[in-house]
Amino acid sequence: MKYLRKQKGWTQQEFADKLNIKRSLLGAYEEERAEPRTEVLELVSDMFRVSIDDLLRRDLSSPKETFLEKRRQQKLGTSRQNITFVPVKAAAGYLAGFNDDEFIDELNSFTLPMIGAGDYRAFEIAGDSMLPTPSGSVIVCHKVEGWEDIKNNETHIVVTAREGIVYKRVLKSNRSKGKITLVSDNPQYEPYPVSMEDVLEVWQTDAVIQKIAQQQRVSVNHLASVVTHLQEQVSQLKKKMKD
Repeated sequence: MKYLRKQKGWTQQEFADKLNIKRSLLGAYEEERAEPRTEVLELVSDMFRVSIDDLLRRDLSSPKETFLEKRRQQKLGTSRQNITFVPVKAAAGYLAGFNDDEFIDELNSFTLPMIGAGDYRAFEIAGDSMLPTPSGSVIVCHKVEGWEDIKNNETHIVVTAREGIVYKRVLKSNRSKGKITLVSDNPQYEPYPVSMEDVLEVWQTDAVIQKIAQQQRVSVNHLASVVTHLQEQVSQLKKKMKD
């Protein structure tokens, strides 16, 4: 069942919902701690067009080149581009599983024509701290390996154990490579420092995806106010860095 589920690219929760069972029960089926009921087998049989006899008697993942291996090759493909999507509902699990290949493989993925080849992540953001980029937007980004590779005053996804997944502008101080300052585009939120020791991952923004309905009409006066406030924040931060 795990093999068939991954063939569709579904998470355990998505598959469990389709079977109208709890995710924990599906986990027990996949780990062979419980045997599926007849009605569940019938649903799986219809869903994947596999006979119940094959479900019970055959190891569907036994060929030398399994589907998962083929899927990974297809993800790379000729463009060699893979964008793994981390929705808000998976944010808590991501903090524990960001380095776990099996957890990452559970997440859905997609490709975009406007960015080049590479291994990307797409994070769904929540909250209004980065307005005019609204809550629910998806930030597509590539990983940066450390302080030196962070582009000053540009937007990044920063993952820390304490703050979780946040989307902010990152300011660096040449005097202290052990810290960064995270700045919101919404001037109602104050900047705050973060120690690089607490940072699990940093991803630099390549594209922002949002629904048409999410786009907000912002007055020129409001935009001018935001820009002025940001300039004041940057000036204050620069002075602090020089001190």
